Amino acid sequence: MSIPVDVTRLAEALTDFGSGYLLTVSPAGRVKAFTVDPVVRDGLVVVAAASRGTAANLAANDAVTLVLPPRERHGYTLLVDGTGRALGDEVEITPGRPSCTARPRTATARCHRPRPPARVRAATTASRSR
Repeated sequence: MSIPVDVTRLAEALTDFGSGYLLTVSPAGRVKAFTVDPVVRDGLVVVAAASRGTAANLAANDAVTLVLPPRERHGYTLLVDGTGRALGDEVEITPGRPSCTARPRTATARCHRPRPPARVRAATTASRSR
């Protein structure tokens, strides 16, 4: 189950989450996860200094995903896809995937949670049929 998040409200959405993970991909196709505490500044998501590996990944492939897990079990996870660039001691993330045309980038932030486990769905269904 997913709920789109308007990227103009991303700063507000971030207040519901703690630390998260910045995911980048190496030229060899390996995913690197780096723990971050993102903030929104001037319409960009900014995270503190990334490792040299993260910076190298961004130089080769600027596609990033920011994953902010829920605080409670089976809560919503905030996922932000975008492009990133290392700038000194920070990484700036522009939400939205780059487009091949002149159209503006589309919002790709969303809150997602898994379906409840089958036993919970079965118990809920059983209690409703009584």
